[in-house]
Amino acid sequence: MELSHPAAGNISPTPRAGQTAPVFALPNQHGELIESRALGEQAYFLVFYPFAFSAVCGSELEELEQVREEFAIRNTRIMGVSVDHKYALRTYADQAHFGFDLLADFWPHGAVAKCYGAFNNESGAATRHTFLIQKGRVVDSFSSPIHEARAIARYREALDLLT
Repeated sequence: MELSHPAAGNISPTPRAGQTAPVFALPNQHGELIESRALGEQAYFLVFYPFAFSAVCGSELEELEQVREEFAIRNTRIMGVSVDHKYALRTYADQAHFGFDLLADFWPHGAVAKCYGAFNNESGAATRHTFLIQKGRVVDSFSSPIHEARAIARYREALDLLT
């Protein structure tokens, strides 16, 4: 895992629209390294969620799977991020038939979530926060309480902001 953020061990302020997104390199559920710098100009949703196999996270990610092709038509990728290990994420993705990457922010524990201001120290998990990123910059971000899924309509609103 690579971070170019100086406060990788601390929780940083949440990057706002127009700001540079913290860079990351995390393994996906297949062990492939996904690097933000390698994504170029492609837009992507970085979807932080607390834990694999939890009820709210599962239903929320299932909804994202249902709209994945719709978002792909608009050249926008979905990537889920949790503090789970890549092996747990592989089982989770296989069982739920997710066709998008689940990134393992496992070690250092939650470092990427912390860089995005999307980490809860008390629970040791990511918060429910989404960032739409294009060309290395935050286009939009939104969140919901831990026990409430983010609305797909809100993702669509964010997509309308893309250039």
